[in-house]
Amino acid sequence: MDRISTNLPNDSMQFYLKERTKAMEKLTNQLASQTRIQNLRDDPLAASHATRYRSYTVRLERFSDNIATIRDRNVIAEGYIQQASDMLQRAREIAVQGANGTYAPEDLRHMANEVDQILNELVEVANARGSDGTTIFSGDRSNQLPFKAVQGIRAGGEGAITTEVHYRGTINRQEAEVGENSFIRTNWPGNEVFWAENQQIHSRTDARGFQVDRNGVIAIDGVDIEVREGDTVHALIHRINESGAPVKAHIDPVHSALVLQSTSPHQIWLQDDPQARVLESLGLVRSVEDPPPDNIAPSAMRSGGSAFDALIRLRDDLAAGDQEAVGGRGIQSMDQALDNVFTNLGRLGAINSRLDNAFQRTEMEIPRVVAQDSRNSDVDMAEAIMELRQLEQTHRAALGASARIIQPTLLDFLR
Repeated sequence: MDRISTNLPNDSMQFYLKERTKAMEKLTNQLASQTRIQNLRDDPLAASHATRYRSYTVRLERFSDNIATIRDRNVIAEGYIQQASDMLQRAREIAVQGANGTYAPEDLRHMANEVDQILNELVEVANARGSDGTTIFSGDRSNQLPFKAVQGIRAGGEGAITTEVHYRGTINRQEAEVGENSFIRTNWPGNEVFWAENQQIHSRTDARGFQVDRNGVIAIDGVDIEVREGDTVHALIHRINESGAPVKAHIDPVHSALVLQSTSPHQIWLQDDPQARVLESLGLVRSVEDPPPDNIAPSAMRSGGSAFDALIRLRDDLAAGDQEAVGGRGIQSMDQALDNVFTNLGRLGAINSRLDNAFQRTEMEIPRVVAQDSRNSDVDMAEAIMELRQLEQTHRAALGASARIIQPTLLDFLR
């Protein structure tokens, strides 16, 4: 016969009541948090899947936010570029009027004044700021104005007018991630958008005996180009043309000098290697200490200017009454500036179309991933409520039964 102590029923009852209380607490927490995984040990595999789902959801939401921000900024940029195209179109109309030979010199001066106002307004558009207060067309130097107008006196003119417009931004392109390892540009350097002609930099230094004396890296339009000791000018030309930079190099047959020409309208940026000094030796840059774009050697010839340069020439030709120049290079420069503006509008529209597709894809994918996470870790509310009610009823029954079975004695009160 087994002996049962008087404390055994009491201890057993307390043990099972605590276990049932823990189960009730677990169900209560699951109902409150709406997830069945309260600790990793509850379901390690499901917990690992939930972590991946939620991490991916956060990334998708970040992609969606990036896309929305870029689209808003592009809408603003598109508006200003469209304004620029309207101004250049008006300047072209003035050039056509001024070239037909039916206007008096006084009328041409009035046209020149209107072109001057278009020039000043175009500078304001190029220095526009977005809704966040940062400049739109300054590259990654978004806290300063990208263009600076230089005032001067024109012969025969009245008062100071804009004689030059210099770019003070950068060519560095910013990018944002809009998908897994998918990046898209977020800024528009002004020396591309507001350029009119393909630029050419023509050295006057004889390059027949040139040879690189040490290894180094030069940069053209932000593209690094490796040069090696012993490279001749022909090897350098090959490296430049194969680098992917929007520039083509060749030798001038008359002066045997190196010539760089852009393949699309923009301002060429040259950065020399501080040790090899390749571009300085070839007569293209003044010194490695001078930053671009104002580091072109004084002996080098530059051609191909910006839309501002084209407007300044048109204004001066109209003021001088040079109808032949107005009808020739004036109209041609306006056409080239308009073509470049329309090209950038097309690129901007293509990027916006891609952003729309990426946004739709992201917004479609977020609910799918959230649903997968829900199926993986969410608690079945109906089942949990039924189980909790069963536990509550059995808990009350156990308390009632223990109260009847384990009657208090006098010793319990004397303890």
